[in-house]
Parts: sequence; C-alpha cells; structure tokens
Amino acid sequence: MKIAFFEVCKEDEAVFEGMFGGAELVFVEEKLNKSNVAKAENAEIVSVFTCSTLNKAVIDALPSLKFIVTRSTGFDHIDLEYAKEKGIKVSNVPAYGSRTVAEFTFALLLTLSRKVREATCALKENGSYSVPENVEGFDLSEKTLGVVGTGKIGKNVIGIARGFNMNVLACDLHPDLEFAKQNNFAYKTFDEVISQSDIITLHAPSTKENFHLINQENISKMKKGVYLINTARGDLVDTKALLSALEEGIIAGAGLDVLEGEGKFKKGDTIPMLDMPNVVMTPHIAFDTVEAEWRIMQTTVENIKGFISGAPVNLVN
Repeated sequence: MKIAFFEVCKEDEAVFEGMFGGAELVFVEEKLNKSNVAKAENAEIVSVFTCSTLNKAVIDALPSLKFIVTRSTGFDHIDLEYAKEKGIKVSNVPAYGSRTVAEFTFALLLTLSRKVREATCALKENGSYSVPENVEGFDLSEKTLGVVGTGKIGKNVIGIARGFNMNVLACDLHPDLEFAKQNNFAYKTFDEVISQSDIITLHAPSTKENFHLINQENISKMKKGVYLINTARGDLVDTKALLSALEEGIIAGAGLDVLEGEGKFKKGDTIPMLDMPNVVMTPHIAFDTVEAEWRIMQTTVENIKGFISGAPVNLVN
C-alpha cells in the first residue's frame, strides 16, 4: 500500500515513518494540487493539510485513491460529494485544538484591545518607557462578546470570556441550553448577536450556508465601533465588505487568523488589510502549538490504521 503525505515537515516525516510497517510512504513538503498530483501516483491513501486542494481534477488523477485523511478539523478543501461518488472515504481530526484556538482568539483580541503592537513599535522608536499617546486601550470586563458557533472551540471561548468578566451572547443551529445555563449566557438569533455585541468572534464551519456570513448587509446591523475576530474560516467573511467597514470606522478593528482565498496568495502578493493599523493578521496559526500538533499526529495515525484494518474512524463523508 502506498501512502502519500503532503504539507509535511522533516520532523513529521520521522514520526510517520515508524508507524506503518510494510507500506510505501511518500513525503512532499508542498501542498497537493493539480500541478504536482503525479507525486501521489498510485497512492491508495493521501494525507493533507488545509492548503491542499482535492477537487474533481485531483481526485480523477489518482485512480488508486481509496482514502483521504486531512490533518485538520475543517475539510472544505476536499470535494466530499465527489469523493463519496467515487467510493473514497474521508476522515478528519475532529478535536485537536479546541482550547488552543480559543486561547489564540483572545491573543488576537487582547492585541487589539490593549494595542500591544502599537506599544511595542513605540518603544522601539522612542527608546524610552514614557507612555505613548496612541496606546490607550479598553477593558474586556463587562463588554459583550458575541460568539457565532458554540462547538468545542466556541464553548472554550465562552469559558475564557467568563474569566474576563465579559457578558456573552451566542448563536448556533443547535444551541446547548444546559451549557448556557451552567455558564450564565444567552442564546440569541444571529441578528441579535451581531447587533448587540461589542466584539464578535466567529467559530462556525465553512459551509454553503455560511459563505460570507459577515457581509455588507450584516455589517450594517452591527454597533458602530464593534471588533471582529475570525479564527475559523476565511470565507465566512466578505473581504471587500470588511475592508470598507474598517475604512469607514463601522468596525473599529479586526483580528484575523484566516482570510478568504488565503491558499492562493504567494510571496510578493498584496494581502488585503495587512497594513491597516486597526487590523492584526496572522497566517492561519491559531492551531499551532506543540501540544495540538502532537494530537494531530496521533489522530492521523489512528485514522490511517483504522482504514487499513477495515474499521475507519472520524469519517466526514
């Protein structure tokens, strides 16, 4: 059996090499796409991360493919329907960084609320510990946090928010009323959440229904001066609408770990909003801790071994 791993570093290779005796393993550092699919020729199993693309063209170029395992929770980079049509099973890593991503949500928020970046730059420029004029922030205590999506990550965000003495509103297609009671917050409609919150944080999956969930129409319903945090998926937010709202001051600031179309950007490209003073952007690293990476590796190994043994786990199609 041939197993092809894409988007892997040398350290990951060393872990995987000792796990699948008798299998032919191929490791490729770059992301999988139509231009390099030949590197997975004759592979029955392909393992990828979020920047790879497994669309119809790539799947058709791999006639031996039987199993796709993504080393992520999200799977919008894979054409699930076509894979199912071809009899190809797909597994993900359902929980590896629910606390990890929640913590990073607050890293972005605190960077904005306390103007950490501006203070650091001022210290470098001034060379003294005199307080600059442009670093006055605001307290999180008693602010209203709107949480869009209360899966594992969203619930951890709520727990942290309660530690900051924040008021919480949340929306979800499947509200967990017992969790809400235990954590003293209320479920509201999406419109109520975005219109009543001082800060909105997104933790919803990328689906057809959620595409451009934050758009010009919905932004018009928000409080002027709201802050937006997105550590979920880039296509939840209409980039052009967000850019306009930031320029007009409707949205006071944004913390973005993900961006619409992020996988298409290359070195030298102009990334929207990157240089705006009221935007903090990071390159999809909310998941990236030693502990979370290890959980990803463990679950990926379990997924592949489960498929090989005829008992696949964590299937998403």
